[in-house]
Amino acid sequence: MSKTLTDYPPAVQEEVARVRAVVSDLHAELPRWDLVVWTAGNVSQRVPNTEVPDGSADLFVIKPSGVSYDDLTPAGMVVCDLDGNLVDGTRSPSSDTAAHAYVYSHMREVGGVVHTHSTYATAWAARGEEVPCVLTMMADEFGGPVPVGPFAIIGDDSIGRGIVETLSGHRSPAVLMRNHGPFTIGKDARAAVKAAVMVEEVARTVHVSRQLGEPVPIEQHHIDALYDRYQNVYGQQAATTTEGQA
Repeated sequence: MSKTLTDYPPAVQEEVARVRAVVSDLHAELPRWDLVVWTAGNVSQRVPNTEVPDGSADLFVIKPSGVSYDDLTPAGMVVCDLDGNLVDGTRSPSSDTAAHAYVYSHMREVGGVVHTHSTYATAWAARGEEVPCVLTMMADEFGGPVPVGPFAIIGDDSIGRGIVETLSGHRSPAVLMRNHGPFTIGKDARAAVKAAVMVEEVARTVHVSRQLGEPVPIEQHHIDALYDRYQNVYGQQAATTTEGQA
């Protein structure tokens, strides 16, 4: 028998309310950055259930299927368990729900998942070609090329399996699912949205570069150094230990 949200601890119910607002707001970033058209695309975020430490009882909040971005509200977000079952909400979950659920079930470190059909990243996916690491921005964000995942049909967990298979042990938070489009992951939904914005930007830039000639690859030791600096030193996280750094 499927559970409803009221069957979960009060702390989980409170976190669901908070995450609903976060996920609703983050959906507005997708059209803002021209990553989606019409009702395509989705954002989700994990809601941990700390009473079950192995993560198997976690929930996630995701966009309802086929609803206009202008009509999305926190209350309209739906809540599912890690089997993809609807736990709370009045609308059907996104058609990509099974893929999100599979990622959360098999990648405990992932707290957010995003799917778009952004033009340039999807064009690379249509060719089944990874985006090569020829930009320092790519080394920073992706730690190497953006990989391509296998072809998979929408509707079951096949896409989720392809995402996990491709990104497990990979630095990249983005995968180009062949003939489909980009999926991104992150520590939370905001990080996954950022990765979705960045993968479209690098896909566009590398495409433009190829119109002018063959892009120059970055040597692996430089990629490693750039990635390490960006992930561990760059930004406000290091401000207290790296005083005065720009």
